[in-house]
Amino acid sequence: MKKAEIIPHKIFTLPALSKQIARWRLASKTISFTNGCFDILHLGHIASLSEAAKEGDMLIVGINSDDSVRKLKGEHRPINDQQSRATILASLLMVDAVIVFEEDTPLELINAIVPDVLVKGGDYTLEQIVGAKEVMESGGRVVINPIVPGFSTTELIEKIHQL
Repeated sequence: MKKAEIIPHKIFTLPALSKQIARWRLASKTISFTNGCFDILHLGHIASLSEAAKEGDMLIVGINSDDSVRKLKGEHRPINDQQSRATILASLLMVDAVIVFEEDTPLELINAIVPDVLVKGGDYTLEQIVGAKEVMESGGRVVINPIVPGFSTTELIEKIHQL
């Protein structure tokens, strides 16, 4: 299979992802998980995803559905639809699986996949990270990555509007 042909196979439904996770666990792979809107991919996202990938053998990225992004960010977001965002993330070398979640938070998804490591950006505290308690109770750990200053999707959109 050519490398580009792999991309759509990295985008999962929950039943398919659960089967893949079972295969990874049989192979003794550790699973890290992070999530976000990833509306307009930028250097901050790449840095965060790279760090998240270092925390386990396999990196799963949960992305908010279009409806979920609208609830969080407002009616003019997302800029890119969920299929576009999922495809862009799946094309990244450090990402092993992408899944779209409909809920406002990834808690149900985290409970379903039970990652070994939950990774979030440094703009969160441990108490604010959805799923942190559940991951730690299952024997996993939570990692907070530093934010790359000067990179934000909201700031990028504002810059574009000023042009």
